[in-house]
Amino acid sequence: MDPAISEANTTIMTRLIARQAEVARSVGHRLASDITELRGDPEIIELLRASVGGNVDTIFHALRYDISLDNIEAPTAALEYARRLAQRGVPMNALTRAYRIGHALVLDVASEEINRAGFPAATNLALFERLTSVTFRYIDWISQQVVTVYEDERDRWLTNRNSTQALRVREVLSGNDSDPEAVTAAIRYPMRRQHLAVVLWWPSEDRQSVGRAIPQDDALAKLEQFLRAVADHVGTQGSPLFLAADQRTGWGWLPLSGAAAPGASQQLRLFADSHPGAPAVAVGTPLPSVDGFRQSHRQALRAHSVAVTANLNGVTAADAPGFAAAALMGENQDNAREFVHTVLGPLAGAGASDARLRETLRVFLRHGGSYTAAADELVVHFNTVKYRVGRALERRGRPLGDDRLDVEMALLLCHWYESAVLIDE
Repeated sequence: MDPAISEANTTIMTRLIARQAEVARSVGHRLASDITELRGDPEIIELLRASVGGNVDTIFHALRYDISLDNIEAPTAALEYARRLAQRGVPMNALTRAYRIGHALVLDVASEEINRAGFPAATNLALFERLTSVTFRYIDWISQQVVTVYEDERDRWLTNRNSTQALRVREVLSGNDSDPEAVTAAIRYPMRRQHLAVVLWWPSEDRQSVGRAIPQDDALAKLEQFLRAVADHVGTQGSPLFLAADQRTGWGWLPLSGAAAPGASQQLRLFADSHPGAPAVAVGTPLPSVDGFRQSHRQALRAHSVAVTANLNGVTAADAPGFAAAALMGENQDNAREFVHTVLGPLAGAGASDARLRETLRVFLRHGGSYTAAADELVVHFNTVKYRVGRALERRGRPLGDDRLDVEMALLLCHWYESAVLIDE
């Protein structure tokens, strides 16, 4: 390094090291404010500030004494901060974005000191180029270090946590133990509550809507994060329980009070509908104690099966009218499809016109053959319902007779399974 540049570098870095604590506080405050995923967690914020302090100290002294990046080690607090984010399911983007923001702020401070020093313009330029070059290489290097630690910790955390807890939960689901206190101690989840079980998943890529493709590595963390957000929205009595079922699917339980339980499923639906990037969700019904924990989970699994078969996104709830019967009849898809075709004939077509006629006939029959009640639910004119019912029976090829129950069941299967049981056009 040119002697004049070296002397100027010593002056600037001595000043920056003197301001090191101030710079670290400023960067930490800015990151805590700007990165929303970190809000509300004092322990994480404290560790963030320690990480910032360690990084600022490392890079400032590397610049001051011309220490090669090959000869420095990542700050301990920076590595631990990455581990904690992984354990809490905070997205990796929150980790890497912090380094980008922090880097920009440090360069601003360094630029201020260079301009204040009054060196010749050529010296200022040479100093700033050196600072920029070294700090960019440091950010690239430290980012690789913390991302590796984050990924390793996330994998280890999910594997260790789920391997132990999942084994115990599966034992509860398949066993006969009904002692709430024993089960609570075994799986660290409050059993003396109403339990709303859910299955959450990211549909396969060929079934996803635009903008819902989720990287494989982030899938489970984002599902757990969504479950926690739902728990906050619904107002659970205790932390939710999340287990990985596979790489893109999770099982969850929300512990609810007796007062919150009746409206929880609807609250979950409203929350999911208001978040365009939400995963697909299958929901059981809120049920009490250990047996309710098991039963609600079985309901959620049936809802998940229907949703996957029918290619349904959004929320599929087991307490929806007619769902339980449709789920039972649809367990054998070949038999269900044959039944629908036999009972409905051409009315089982996949076109939009047949779909509208089927839905009108289904609502009409559910209201006991009342055109008025059906018109109120469908928000159409009385005569429109009458016309569509007649047209639906024409498409079927025969009027309602002794097989009215079969027709209702076939229409129910069409309503829930849609294209999976319809006639291909």
